[in-house]
Amino acid sequence: MKQLLVITHAPTPATVALRDAVLAGASDPEFFAGEVDVHAVAALEATDPQLYLDADGYLFGTPVNFGYISGALKHSFDSTYDDLLEEVARRPFSYWVHGRSDTTGARRALDAITTGLDLRLVAEPYERLGELSDVDLAEAREFGATVAANLIA
Repeated sequence: MKQLLVITHAPTPATVALRDAVLAGASDPEFFAGEVDVHAVAALEATDPQLYLDADGYLFGTPVNFGYISGALKHSFDSTYDDLLEEVARRPFSYWVHGRSDTTGARRALDAITTGLDLRLVAEPYERLGELSDVDLAEAREFGATVAANLIA
């Protein structure tokens, strides 16, 4: 069974809704029962490199704070980055970001971090601004399923 590690910081109703939709898609038993184990961890608790090393792929989620990723997600990367270099190369990943007006800085940061780790992007990052609609959440669910499907493809 493949393990998908989902690391998120979800301090707002919108980020909680996105996280839950992504998790629902990634762990849909109709498609992934017995094939993908989804392990969700709050970003502030994801400071042990072994969490990353035990996973086959990754999904990151963050609100955009002051044009950057959340401090919680940055802390996870700060705590594990050096230990992961060359150890997680080419593992599949993607990420979602939610902001009020602009996510450019957060996307740039996540792209730089994941490029440094040599992770392999398997789904276009999911980006949303402002209030979320039912369509947004359905798309987030599909996004989670797409990332999980890439673990078993």
